[in-house]
Amino acid sequence: MAEGFVRRAVEELVPYEPGKPVEEVQRELGLDRVVKLASNEGPYPPFPAALEAIARAAGELNRYPDGGAYVLRTALAERHAVRFEEVAIGAGADGIVDCLSQAVLEPGDSIVCGWPSFPSYVIDALKLGAEARRVPLRDHRYDLPALLDAIDERTKIVYLCHPNNPTGTSNGRAELDDYFDRVPGHVLSVLDQAYFEYVEDPDYPDGIGEYFKAGRRVLVLRTFSKLYGLAGLRVGYGIGPPAVVEAIAKVRRAFDVSSAAQAAALASLDDPAEVERRRTLNATGREELERTLRDHGFDPAAPAVANFLYVDTGADARILFDELLRLGVIVRPLAAFGAPTAIRVSVGTPDENAFFAAALARLRDRVPAAG
Repeated sequence: MAEGFVRRAVEELVPYEPGKPVEEVQRELGLDRVVKLASNEGPYPPFPAALEAIARAAGELNRYPDGGAYVLRTALAERHAVRFEEVAIGAGADGIVDCLSQAVLEPGDSIVCGWPSFPSYVIDALKLGAEARRVPLRDHRYDLPALLDAIDERTKIVYLCHPNNPTGTSNGRAELDDYFDRVPGHVLSVLDQAYFEYVEDPDYPDGIGEYFKAGRRVLVLRTFSKLYGLAGLRVGYGIGPPAVVEAIAKVRRAFDVSSAAQAAALASLDDPAEVERRRTLNATGREELERTLRDHGFDPAAPAVANFLYVDTGADARILFDELLRLGVIVRPLAAFGAPTAIRVSVGTPDENAFFAAALARLRDRVPAAG
């Protein structure tokens, strides 16, 4: 292709690098068992009702899905007591971020986010020629006063990753209240609560109930990819101002959320007992992982409130990543997130967490950072 054929903003991008698939690692290394603790997926399958809904939807997969996701949007509006026009559907919360960026950002605009944090905030801005202002974390958490200081007249979006991916930490209610009291009126705040269902901390606010319904200029993101176990189907949503929802719809691909995804998400909404069961299992697993890491000389970022832990290894994180990979454990090195010396470890099933602990024990004398 001729020079200049690809837009300069895209040419200079470093693409998002997903976690390694289990099958690829087994094939490359000849391992019988591989445990993936890399991508913050829920370790359990979809809810029983969701599996039944997927089976029912399978017979209609020759038809295009409802491009407007009418039934799912209606159910979410009722659940959160908001208007239908205030619900945006996307291919995961990440899909909402992508469409929002396309809808509102132009060259010369800027977004502000903490760093290290979720890379899509930055990638989706840069590919449109906008500036991404990355504000260093403070004590592994978003530094909200510093975020406010980074805003100027060119800033359209401020992302609040809450809890933050990859550190797993969150800001308290008083901090967020102060932020929303001070953020300029021309800015749209995006409160990313992809891990909302996992959080038990009473100081963790419900962004929809406490900020959006209070009239704040905010888009609150949620997803079915984590606790609900639907990462492979890609369905998430945002609750925000109707004008923002309409703008997202204008750039969203017509059929980007499949009929199976819509049916499974809808079926997942009415099982509070299963939500509570998985939340409890996650809290127990997170505590086990934290003990394992501390027993091997690591100091995970705390307090973690989601389904993963952040660990600074003190050296190039790919060293530990590669050693664990050879033993059949996939974790996430975090250079792409802005933390080249850190790894992220997702909470697995009890058996998967034990497999990780055994792998770390085998490395005790081989990797200096591990003991």
